[in-house]
Amino acid sequence: ADLRKNAEMQLREQQQKPGHAVAILRIIAGDTPSNPAVRQAAAVHFKNIIKKGWDVEDGTDGITFSDDDRNIIKSHLVELMCTVPSAIQAQCSESISLIAKVDFPQNWQNLLPSLVQKFNSPDYQVVNGALLTTNSIFKPFRHVQRSDALYKDILYSLNIVQAPLLTKFKSTGVEVEALANNPKEVEPRLEALRTMCRIFYSLNWQDLPEYFEDHIGEWMAEFEKYLQYKNPAVQDSNEEMEPSVVDALQAAIIDNLYLYADKDEEPFLPFLPTFTKLVWNLLLSITAFPKHDLLAVRGIKFLSMLVAKPMHKSMFQDESTLREIISRIVIPNLMIRETDEERFEDDPEEFIVRDIEGEDSESRRRNSQDLLRAMCRQFEPQTTSICTEHIGSMLAEYAADPSNKWVAKDVAIHLFLGISIRAESSAQGVSQMNDGVNMLDFFTENIFPELQDVNISARPIIKASSIKFVSTFRNQFSVEQLSALMPLLIAHLASPSVVVHTYAAFAIEKILTVKVEVQGGGTKLKFGAAELRPFLESLFTSLFNVVDNVELNENQYAMKCIMRSLSVANEDVMPITQIVLARLTTVLARVAKNPRNPQFNHYMFESIAVLVRSVCSRRPEVTSSFEQLLFEPFEAVLQLDVSEFTPYVFQILAQLLEYRPDGLGEAYTALFPPLMTPALWQNSGNVPALVRLLKAYLNKAAAQLVAENFLIPMLGIFQQLLSTGDTASIDLLSCLVLTVPQDAMAPALKQVFNILCTRLQGATRVMGGNKVPRTVVAITNFFALFCGKFGAKAFFNTLDSLQPGIWVDIVAKFWYPRLEFTIPVRMDAKVQIVGITRLICDTSEFLSSANRQEIWSRMAAKEVGILTSSGSNFGDVTTDDVDIEISYASAFSSLYFARKPVGDPFPDIVDPRMFFLQTLQTFSAAHPGRVQPMLAQGLQSDQKLTAGLESMLSGAGISLV
Repeated sequence: ADLRKNAEMQLREQQQKPGHAVAILRIIAGDTPSNPAVRQAAAVHFKNIIKKGWDVEDGTDGITFSDDDRNIIKSHLVELMCTVPSAIQAQCSESISLIAKVDFPQNWQNLLPSLVQKFNSPDYQVVNGALLTTNSIFKPFRHVQRSDALYKDILYSLNIVQAPLLTKFKSTGVEVEALANNPKEVEPRLEALRTMCRIFYSLNWQDLPEYFEDHIGEWMAEFEKYLQYKNPAVQDSNEEMEPSVVDALQAAIIDNLYLYADKDEEPFLPFLPTFTKLVWNLLLSITAFPKHDLLAVRGIKFLSMLVAKPMHKSMFQDESTLREIISRIVIPNLMIRETDEERFEDDPEEFIVRDIEGEDSESRRRNSQDLLRAMCRQFEPQTTSICTEHIGSMLAEYAADPSNKWVAKDVAIHLFLGISIRAESSAQGVSQMNDGVNMLDFFTENIFPELQDVNISARPIIKASSIKFVSTFRNQFSVEQLSALMPLLIAHLASPSVVVHTYAAFAIEKILTVKVEVQGGGTKLKFGAAELRPFLESLFTSLFNVVDNVELNENQYAMKCIMRSLSVANEDVMPITQIVLARLTTVLARVAKNPRNPQFNHYMFESIAVLVRSVCSRRPEVTSSFEQLLFEPFEAVLQLDVSEFTPYVFQILAQLLEYRPDGLGEAYTALFPPLMTPALWQNSGNVPALVRLLKAYLNKAAAQLVAENFLIPMLGIFQQLLSTGDTASIDLLSCLVLTVPQDAMAPALKQVFNILCTRLQGATRVMGGNKVPRTVVAITNFFALFCGKFGAKAFFNTLDSLQPGIWVDIVAKFWYPRLEFTIPVRMDAKVQIVGITRLICDTSEFLSSANRQEIWSRMAAKEVGILTSSGSNFGDVTTDDVDIEISYASAFSSLYFARKPVGDPFPDIVDPRMFFLQTLQTFSAAHPGRVQPMLAQGLQSDQKLTAGLESMLSGAGISLV
């Protein structure tokens, strides 16, 4: 382990030096003697440093690429990708895509021509590598908002790719026909056709390009041919699991058809009847085996989109057509299959993720239900009537032989779910239902009795579907019905089936998030602390029995339910706090030895955090008891260097420190010096949590830390973080400025501002258009904070000590563009309002020249924009525990329940709008006849802002002179 850590540390040190990436590239290329495993590892490392360090705007994590490095890499990477083995080729292709996200097309003009040139290679490994890379470059064209810059990039790409793409598609098709009986040759060509279809998809996603419209007949003829293509040489009838290359190609073609049909592209309409029939025939001909899942889903989605459109209503309005869709497509694809049963028993985690988490968007069952909903949008009475007939017959079939015909009931439940829901979301549940169905009757007759069955092990799949029914319709049940369901759901936490007891935990957690409106406005939990109170003991006992079962993998849903239950119970948990915390720390000690499930770990620490919050916020004096229980397992995590857990530990340590009623105490005092160790800050995942902890220290005992000579080390950490582009550096600096005594901070301010200005100057090369780096946003937010706290004169003087008048350039070239880029919101908006107000109204510096007056006008206009924006919500920091989706994030997982509410650095300014108006009035009175013309100049291009300012002034009864 030590050997590996030392090697990783040396690698981190090397990647901070120019030339490192090029040296790695030579290893990948095989220029130096190395075995394949080393080349593969080098390719992965190369991709990772590109991902972390190429885009200086997003922070480089300490990774350095000189200009020469960048040019060498871009000059050789495409050629290298085409010559290395396939496993390494995939890493090189991804590296090209990562660089292209930043540099393409403006700063990598030869990329696309180089790739297109490779389309004509006789080696299809090279061809497919070039096509896959081209596809990855164009993927960002999808699912993004239209803009002039985006269309410029698309047009540039079309001019280079569109004609060669069609030529290559057709010529590859000729080769496919000629080589039909040679699977080794035909398979890579079919793969190439599939990738070309994905490129087609990206280039057509925003709009139908003129070239594609002109050549639509040629493309559609090719698509039609391959939707009917069969080739036993590459389609193994004995294969059940993996889709063939033909299946993948046909699925990609259907995606393209969906794109054109969904856009109602007029040139495509003549082809629609033919393709609808071809897709229909495919759906009827494919097997139920998993290998055809992708093709089935794409076909069903295509059909759903057509059915939902009023313009195609005539194609489906005959009852016989609707009956055929339901009986021949919907019901067969709703049926649970043998492979699904096997997954339910043998791979329950996969079953759960695909089913209740909504990650089954590619499943037949989910898409069949979506097809039913599409049918209900156009033909709700007919679809409801036909499905009700099927539901009745299936339930009768089940009632006659429950032991053997349980599949019929399972299909009936899912058929009911398909027709009954008009609108729902995974977070909020069902919000609108089909008036033609009676959910409560179905529940009373078919779901509730299943859950009342004392044999919780019988018919586990039906039990799971019944519990899913309850969680789906959680909004529709009354408090009394939920109170009757709660003990049944808790009982099912004891089910031996992983899926069943997980669904029970999932349902309980969802029920605890349901909100109802209250009289007079606002909302409250439908099943809140009072309703949960009678079940707390049995609920926690059952949940921890699931969590403590070492024979099962860590169950994230059970742990999330623990977290949610603790949050809802709030102070009711105080009598059992010690017991629950002991159970949680026992789990922590166990999983720390081998962390496997990031979501489980996150909810475990959230559960600890919510306990700390619920108890210590009401009784700060018991914080020391939490420290006694938590410090030992936390110390073990830090000593073992469990990297997945250390950010969580730092956050909860910060939370506990903030609740401490008196000083740092011995333990926290002893912990602080190790926090200054530079190596601790090299792990970017630790940084936000460490900054959070340092801020807690500063807010608790800044003067003590300064007296113990820790100010310079903390400023060193700020400088180190800023050098990597980490905006947490500014968060730390802001806290230092707000908490450290001014006489201690003042000597360091010149150097601090010099560091900030150097960073701003380095950002000039990536600024332009609508692009402003995050560090510029963060630094200008700090400038606003500094001005608001210490006044414009202190701001000007500090910058003038570096270079006289430099503050003018800083405001014009960085602060103003940051406001032009995006309107700040919430507390950032309040800070900007206070800071800009003092910047432009504290002194007469801006009045000394025409240039400065213009800058004043522009800054004032931006401030009016913030004040009149409906989205700025300046000063608002309110959140709701239930409305936030709490989960693990790979980069850094902030603990929601350990967060500290955003502090207001200007609590004495209650109304920022009035502060601006009154300060402006005072400034105007001191300089009569000067302010109004400058305001008019700044607002002249926006009548709404002019009207907004006039409205604010008249509403406050303020006039300017």
